[in-house]
Amino acid sequence: MKPQLIASLLLAGLACPAFASTPIDETRPLDARGTVSIGNLKGRIEVRVWDKPQVHIGGQLGDGVERLAIEGDSRQLDIKVRYPRNGDNRSEPTTLVVQVPRLASLAVESVSSSVDVSGTAGAKLSIDNVSGEVTVSGAPGRADIQNVSGSVRAALNSPDVSAQSVSGDIALRGRLGGTVKGEVVSGDLSVDSRGQRLRNLSVSSISGDISIRADLAESGRINVESTSGDIDIAMPKSLSARVTGKSFSGDVSAPGARVNRARHGPGSDFDQRYGGGGGVVELQTFSGDASLTLY
Repeated sequence: MKPQLIASLLLAGLACPAFASTPIDETRPLDARGTVSIGNLKGRIEVRVWDKPQVHIGGQLGDGVERLAIEGDSRQLDIKVRYPRNGDNRSEPTTLVVQVPRLASLAVESVSSSVDVSGTAGAKLSIDNVSGEVTVSGAPGRADIQNVSGSVRAALNSPDVSAQSVSGDIALRGRLGGTVKGEVVSGDLSVDSRGQRLRNLSVSSISGDISIRADLAESGRINVESTSGDIDIAMPKSLSARVTGKSFSGDVSAPGARVNRARHGPGSDFDQRYGGGGGVVELQTFSGDASLTLY
């Protein structure tokens, strides 16, 4: 979480006075490919798209919230919920329901909120949350999702996706045809590219299982690492790559691969070539099994 987030959410620009449980109904103009920044310390942030050159902000300000701050112009609009400056934490959660142009870029920041974004197809999507579930669907040109405590579920048709979670599962689905990066400390991680050929996939988990179903572009690269957990990767029979697998304390397997096992103690590895061997697939787990299947 960016250190400036809390300060920026508590310091407002142009503002609209609010009372307890105040309904929100604000509209501002925005270019079709403009940028919208949304900040809310706690509650819920819901973003939907439409084909109008404007932004509509609905929802409800929680009891004790000072006001809603809206500033910017038709190129960039900043929406933030302002909380009391005296450190009073008794304010109730706020729900923001924001409609934006389909091709607008989005930046969403929160401390303790559930975040739900659907339909976005802008150049960039950024979500930075501390505590709460994050659900995303759409086709942004680039997506960067960070969540400290909570799961990330993303259905994206995007060429560049990055997702991180400290405590929570990550599930990435969609036509992921380019670069995918995923990191989780405590939780499971799964990726399904829906038949698209990935150029680069790099995923890791400290404590949790990893499941991958994807195709690999010519000369593409896949790197999968787990400290404590199993790795299962499924790829087409047309795979052209050199595949290596290694486990310090577990079993490894791949079709046709000769598995080398340590003479003394646990541990195993393999090195297998499929097709022309143009790509690279690396599987490594310290404590767990690693397996490749071809479908």
